[in-house]
Amino acid sequence: MAKQSKTLPQLSGQMFVTDGGIETHMIFNEGHDLPHFSVFQLNDSEQGRQAMREYYQPYIGIARNAGQGFLFDTNTWRANPDWGALVGYDAERLRAVNIGAVRFCRDVAESFHASGVPTVVSGAIGPRRDAWQYDGAMSVEEAMRYHDGQVAAFAEAEADLVTAYTLTNTPEAIGIAKLAAAAGLPCVLSFTLETDGRLPGGKPLGQAIGEVEAATGGTPAYYMINCVHPIHFASTIRHAGSWVDRIGGLRVNASMKSHAELDESEVLDIGDWQDLAQRYQRILPLLPNIRVIGGCCGTDHRHIGAICHHCLPQLAA
Repeated sequence: MAKQSKTLPQLSGQMFVTDGGIETHMIFNEGHDLPHFSVFQLNDSEQGRQAMREYYQPYIGIARNAGQGFLFDTNTWRANPDWGALVGYDAERLRAVNIGAVRFCRDVAESFHASGVPTVVSGAIGPRRDAWQYDGAMSVEEAMRYHDGQVAAFAEAEADLVTAYTLTNTPEAIGIAKLAAAAGLPCVLSFTLETDGRLPGGKPLGQAIGEVEAATGGTPAYYMINCVHPIHFASTIRHAGSWVDRIGGLRVNASMKSHAELDESEVLDIGDWQDLAQRYQRILPLLPNIRVIGGCCGTDHRHIGAICHHCLPQLAA
């Protein structure tokens, strides 16, 4: 029997700002050596934890000035068995790092609370395989076996919710949603899209959401879109059906390049944050239940500050 899930403030109308692309920022802008985007390794040293504290400092003012809450996503997108093994983390170390990441966010959140900014802590999950390639081999059962340890760790650490990012297929999304429901944790599922506004592999976003809804009885709290520039999915949203009401958050890329182009690039494309903010502003009226706004690859506090400046007055209107 599923446990009772927590109630999320964003489901009652509270807006939350979240951060930008922590992986690209820490690696390209700050110069940290983090193979396979394994930012969670920073949590294992005082120097790394201090770098994380400094990373969050600009967001206190951004959220406070916007008059909104702040959503912490733990830096655990790669803290799962296959990716963790590549940097020497076994199951027990991964359990500890996932639990510790939630507790670290709670600790950092105190400085936000001191400035009058309410917070929510989400345990972040990434896909088992390549986040930019369609995973046609994934099954619901495999997803549940694979992601069980990370979801259990977040439940043990009493995260407010779990969010699975950069999903390319529906079976993995369904498996994670089922695990979260059994653990009593609200679940958010975020799909990545290609330049045609479809999931890798070609599935329309509305169809993917419909499949997850049918398989889970609609248990996900809401859905998100991440790791894609607004120019690539604006038409999809503009011509969407009723499923668009289930989109509750966006984490967009700074770059207009495709995933394939970004994968081949050796430098970070930070794009134009003012242009990104204006595109964000134009798309938000098409998303009536948006409650989380933030960034993904190539974005940092400059992009999020510009987005808040352009978008939050219209959302409050």
